[in-house]
Amino acid sequence: MATEKQFELKVRRFLEGRGCWVLKTWGGGMQRSGIPDLLVCCDGLFLGIELKAERGKPTPLQLWNIDKIKDAGGIGMVLYPNGYESFKKLIMEILDDNTKKEN
Repeated sequence: MATEKQFELKVRRFLEGRGCWVLKTWGGGMQRSGIPDLLVCCDGLFLGIELKAERGKPTPLQLWNIDKIKDAGGIGMVLYPNGYESFKKLIMEILDDNTKKEN
């Protein structure tokens, strides 16, 4: 679990360092189950990110919520540490594309 927490901090720091708004969610009785770990607004685009350790597996409810985010026009994903570099590239492309649209 400590590894997943370290990964979460790494992802959060990266996103916040690029001006993204990030909300960490916690499962439990006060919130709906299956919500992605991180809810993010990055340059006007909504992302729901479920973080997993390399051997972690999302639940069917987590996958259902990710699909609903995609259906609503956002980006929903399960992010593993081995996909971090591709994730960073995606975020940088989003930010770069939106900057180009503004100019």
